[in-house]
Amino acid sequence: MLVYNSQNHRKQELEPIEPGKIRMYVCGPTVYDQIHIGNGRTFLSFDVIRRYLMYKGYEVTFAQNLTDVDDKIINRANEQGRTAAEVAEEFSDKFIEQMHRFGILDPDIRPRATREIEAMQGMIASLIEQGHAYAVPSGDVYFSVRSDHSYGVLSGRNLDQLRAGERVEVNDEKRDPFDFALWKAAKPGEPSWPSPWGEGRPGWHTECCAMIHRYLGTPIDIHGGGADLIFPHHENETAQAMCAWHAPLANVWMHAGMLQINEEKMSKSLGNFYTLKEVLDRYSANAVRILMLQTHYRAPLDFSFDRLDGAVSTLERLVSCVKNLRWAAEAAPQDGHLTEADRALGTEIDETYAEFTASMDDDFNTAGGLAAIFGLVTSSNKYLSEAAGTIETAVTLRAADALVELCGVLGIDLQQEMGKDEELPSELVSMAAEHAGYAGTSPSEAADALLDARQEARAAKNWGLADAIRDGIAALGLVVEDTAAGARLRMKKD
Repeated sequence: MLVYNSQNHRKQELEPIEPGKIRMYVCGPTVYDQIHIGNGRTFLSFDVIRRYLMYKGYEVTFAQNLTDVDDKIINRANEQGRTAAEVAEEFSDKFIEQMHRFGILDPDIRPRATREIEAMQGMIASLIEQGHAYAVPSGDVYFSVRSDHSYGVLSGRNLDQLRAGERVEVNDEKRDPFDFALWKAAKPGEPSWPSPWGEGRPGWHTECCAMIHRYLGTPIDIHGGGADLIFPHHENETAQAMCAWHAPLANVWMHAGMLQINEEKMSKSLGNFYTLKEVLDRYSANAVRILMLQTHYRAPLDFSFDRLDGAVSTLERLVSCVKNLRWAAEAAPQDGHLTEADRALGTEIDETYAEFTASMDDDFNTAGGLAAIFGLVTSSNKYLSEAAGTIETAVTLRAADALVELCGVLGIDLQQEMGKDEELPSELVSMAAEHAGYAGTSPSEAADALLDARQEARAAKNWGLADAIRDGIAALGLVVEDTAAGARLRMKKD
């Protein structure tokens, strides 16, 4: 399996530190507001990477933090007349809620910065003792960037070529303008903790490094995040690890590309800023996944609602194919006789698995994986349209199961989508009583009775009854779908 390593800018074989096991960490959010869809894209990318590693048989230990103390949280709390802890708790819960809605698997370990102060202080003390950090009279503690001779190994930045004040905080107490805060002295009204250097709180770059070492050990197999974190955040993390524990923080660094809206940078000032919640309130999580996974995780993603509408249609095509395969299998004779078409579909299924795996083994190429899946959709639809009365149950069900399984590896839950259309309106019962003499109470049985009555009316050239049934069905927001095994009803898509 080839994985692109951001540190050396090339694909390399994934070689776990411990055979059969992967230790993986992805930087989580700063919890002061709802996350935006760019954040959602990053977390989705690593959710799929994690899922695929598990599919390949690896035992994956996945950790993701919550940054619940930060300037942004404190500022939001001050704006709202609340405590920072209240703001952090609210948006931690809302973040987890949206991750569940998006189908993101819970991490095995979810440390919160405010509960890991002791581990951070231990790392800071070690860095000071080894000459890589220093405390200043104000109570701040800084990491001495130039004490790490490998600084820049991840981002390729050369400190001598960077100007003071560019993406760094200039401070008279620093020995070097590029030194960054490991510990920040408390200010009035801010959350703080006692430390050997006085009351204060950890710096942002300190948190992940200390938590990774505590819960996963160092080095880990994979460290991930958005491409915007490479510098300075991830560069500063790995510098701390090298100086504190004399080992890299991670063997492989992976970064997801940025998201644009209609080829423009997402920005509140441009009026094109969307939270993940806003999008999931309007669209199925599975449709959003399909849109995002059509682009390789490292490439920039162009997001638009037109493209998202297209993903809805793509999802509908997938769901309809699986439904039709299962519907046909239920009605097909089970004589065990394989035709040439049956054998051809069986071969297509095998080739789909191989193509899907080859794509995903090449740095998690989800676009290629989806292409393999839709190749099987095309073959399955052709099989159903041409095989009609000679459908073989086992191969048909195997095709349906393959589509569900491979979509599941990508976190696309087809079973969930199929369940949405199974709640037929109760009005079908009265309609079936009027047009088909149905005397029961089940909407699904009423639908079958109506479809049978419509078919009999058409065969008898009773066009008035056939049209009345069709119009009544359409008025309920349903359409008649003709399949190889006969007609059935499904909900009309908006």
